[in-house]
Amino acid sequence: MRDLKMPGERHPEKAHRADNAQPKKPDWIRVKAPVSEGYKKTRDILKTNKLVTVCEEAGCPNVGECWSQGHATMMIMGEICTRGCSFCNVATGRPDALDVFEPGRVAHAVETLGLNHVVITSVDRDDLDDGGAEHFAQTIRAIRHRSPDTTIEILTPDFLKCEPAALEKVVEARPDVFNHNLETVPGLYPGVRPGARYFHSLRLLQRVKELDPSMFTKSGIMVGLGEEAPQVRQVMDDMRSADVDFLTIGQYLQPTPKHHAVMRFVTPDEFRDYEKSAYGKGFLMVSATPLTRSSYHAGDDFARLRENRLKKLGLS
Repeated sequence: MRDLKMPGERHPEKAHRADNAQPKKPDWIRVKAPVSEGYKKTRDILKTNKLVTVCEEAGCPNVGECWSQGHATMMIMGEICTRGCSFCNVATGRPDALDVFEPGRVAHAVETLGLNHVVITSVDRDDLDDGGAEHFAQTIRAIRHRSPDTTIEILTPDFLKCEPAALEKVVEARPDVFNHNLETVPGLYPGVRPGARYFHSLRLLQRVKELDPSMFTKSGIMVGLGEEAPQVRQVMDDMRSADVDFLTIGQYLQPTPKHHAVMRFVTPDEFRDYEKSAYGKGFLMVSATPLTRSSYHAGDDFARLRENRLKKLGLS
């Protein structure tokens, strides 16, 4: 049995790489250790329902804050990914078969936690013909059945090796927000996201809007991987050409010495400049801070996103 707590077994594809130094984090990056009662309650509910979260698997720095408020991003289809992106701390390898009872357990946890807004993500499942699209759809339907007033945000893989019907299946399940992250600028894809294709991911987001123009779309990137500011602004333009509504930008943090190096820590002032530029390009919602992650403050941000669309349409 693999021990996923050991980096060498968690990331066998990275074991041969030379170590990259992990620079000291600046003051604006540091967070408190999770110790609150709310954190423990959320952890216990998730464990009882045998659920995996990206909060833990990806080593999110905001886990203490989010779990203390009863918020968690649930990761379906297992904890082992078929991809080996150089930035990601999720384990790589051959996944297990899908658990047909998982959508029900997720729905039960959402109901138990009393969530107003939930984020559902997954590992990449290139081993499945539909990339796990039907499993996403079943999970959305199960949550709708148990918690009809809960808004649902999904953060999906790219369905790169699937037929177009896979994406259509997910959109037909009617999540409130469809999120797929571009992760970085196109020039860095070979080293950062080698199993993916930038323009395929961009087209995926555009296709969601074609299938359902009313659905909110969202995407994010990390900075500090070696990109330049003009490249980031070009990604913003590309996203707007695909009619993406919501942009997130956060600082890349290196999980282990075997992962992609942190090339620099982007300052809070630079993040504010990115936020200003993004709003100027027409995004309805922007979250650009060092600690921003895809699902950080997702519920509050969704409420603002919906309000901003109504304002733009002159309906509020």
